[in-house]
Amino acid sequence: MRKLSAALAAGCSIIVKGPEETPASPAALIQAFVDAGIPAGVIGLVYGTPAEISEYLIPHPTIRKISFTGSTRVGKHLAALAGQHMKKATMELGGHAPVLIFDDADLDAAAKELAAAKFRNAGQVCIAPTRFLIQQGVYDAFVEKFTAEVNKLVVGNGLEDGVTMGPMVLGRSVDAIEAFVEDAIAAGAKLTTGGQRLAGNGNFFAPTVLRDVPLSARAMSEEPFGPVALLRPFKDYDEAIAEANRLPYGLAAYAYSRNIATVNALGRDVESGMLTINHIGFGLPETPFGGVKDSGHGTEGGSEAIEAYLETRFVTVAGR
Repeated sequence: MRKLSAALAAGCSIIVKGPEETPASPAALIQAFVDAGIPAGVIGLVYGTPAEISEYLIPHPTIRKISFTGSTRVGKHLAALAGQHMKKATMELGGHAPVLIFDDADLDAAAKELAAAKFRNAGQVCIAPTRFLIQQGVYDAFVEKFTAEVNKLVVGNGLEDGVTMGPMVLGRSVDAIEAFVEDAIAAGAKLTTGGQRLAGNGNFFAPTVLRDVPLSARAMSEEPFGPVALLRPFKDYDEAIAEANRLPYGLAAYAYSRNIATVNALGRDVESGMLTINHIGFGLPETPFGGVKDSGHGTEGGSEAIEAYLETRFVTVAGR
């Protein structure tokens, strides 16, 4: 929706390449536009082999701008293809969001808000908090409070009353999360809740919390796109910042602290396109959304998003 709204506001027509795994979602959205009376030809929807579609559409002279949400690997390929034809590209790519919990934080609020944010859509969100870095003095207390909040989640069919977390999209995603958890435990992490796939039909994996996760665990460097939270302690501010910025990703970051000096420093030091402090403030339609480093470039959301669909031109006329 962020992509469509900005393009339409700038007066552009759009071709949407629908995803293979969830084809019905964009079809339903575009049908809503049709039902609302959007003129024919303003929005088109195509399905098919991704490589064939991108290699045809991106070089096509009619196409003036590309916007992509997906993996860093694919995003780099598409950005390079767009660059060959000098076309604008907005890339919203992978993340591995750090969370910094300082010893003066409101632990109850942090645990409640972060549990909801982490396990929304079963953790299959590019901005989901994942690497939880907690200052040593409050580490055990936060682990206990956060685990208690996670244990309140109800997993099941999202259309049923009372369910707060649904399934993963693909069976292979469940396999991947299971492998991440097994690897982390083998490396020395301790399981506080979850850790296994759930019996029955569907791609369900239990909301999982791992504490004392070493940096050698694969999940600390590769984004585990699913319902797994990774917790580890830190000693001081510098150590927290070093770990938060260690990876080549910079999409979203979270922090909790009551110290105004710490809050101000975080805005300067954390390498991310978005940083929310003491609340969950991402994804609002009126605010910009985008990353830095290998998490992409360009902005969606807010008035800033429209700029990518405009061209600055200079026209001068002599008064004769």
